[in-house]
Amino acid sequence: MWSCEDLNYTNSGEEQYLCNEFHLILFIFSILYLIICFPVGLCYNVQLVLVNLYNKATMTMPDVYFVNMAIAGLIINTIAPVYLLGPAYTKWSLWSFGNEVYITLLILFNVSSLVIMYSTTLLSLDYYIECALPRTYMSSVYNTKHVCGFIWGGAILTSFSSLLFYICNHVSTKIIECSKMQNREAADAIMVLIGYVVPIIAVIYALVLILQIRKEATPLDQESGRLDPSIHRLLIATICTQFILWTPYYVTLLVNTFMNARVKSSNTFYMRTFQFTEGLSNFLAFSSSFVLPLIHRHINKNFSGKLQRLLKKLHCGNQGCAHEHTVVQQVMT
Repeated sequence: MWSCEDLNYTNSGEEQYLCNEFHLILFIFSILYLIICFPVGLCYNVQLVLVNLYNKATMTMPDVYFVNMAIAGLIINTIAPVYLLGPAYTKWSLWSFGNEVYITLLILFNVSSLVIMYSTTLLSLDYYIECALPRTYMSSVYNTKHVCGFIWGGAILTSFSSLLFYICNHVSTKIIECSKMQNREAADAIMVLIGYVVPIIAVIYALVLILQIRKEATPLDQESGRLDPSIHRLLIATICTQFILWTPYYVTLLVNTFMNARVKSSNTFYMRTFQFTEGLSNFLAFSSSFVLPLIHRHINKNFSGKLQRLLKKLHCGNQGCAHEHTVVQQVMT
């Protein structure tokens, strides 16, 4: 969020009117997100995690990746209200660039975005492995859990480089070495390369391999150990959704990386238009935290049964339901 009050307009009131219109649109989107998307995303992400943790014995490889993405979605969903409440507009210094809290929240956002993108990427690659080499356990749940651990560790390590640039931007006057670095632009360039370019190349490669496998009619297609057919639809929907929602965010990072500093300070209309586009791209990125669990909930056929078992467990407790005891007694007699 941003304010029109800190801008000195040199032209007529058209720029002031346009700025106010931009701010009103972003404000409406933010309110809608906080009222609808935030509670829905929080509920469905928690539901996805709890249901799969309760049904550990029946978890599949895709379930592990979706739990991973749900945890990252919870982090993004928690950060969203802090950003969308508009600290810059309310003159709240918490969200000012260089502030320690701002840097911490930004790093958490970067780590979660990397986890989401690479979980989607590895899900597509593991799906291809499962299609090409079923029952080899190369894409087993056990291996996938370890892979997800490496995803989080790699995302944190990758964010350290961005963290260094942001910190150096904050203390560049105190440390000579930091003054030689390109600060925020370099950090954004790293995120675009590692967080978007590499995953999208890997996903395209995996999709090409999957299409080739599906075109070939082999005896392996009749294997009973293959993944559920709905997983393919879930994979395609997940890939399309993630890249549609995250592409504008990374495009704005790329534009901000190469934007001339002189243009930023001189062309107020261009700058305000870019800030409006940046705000919309951030809104779309935050939206991924509630769109993905909704897609998983409606496409995954096995999720409803797992949810019913969890609800029954919560309702009946450890003692079990009365009708279950009756059925057991009838079987014993």
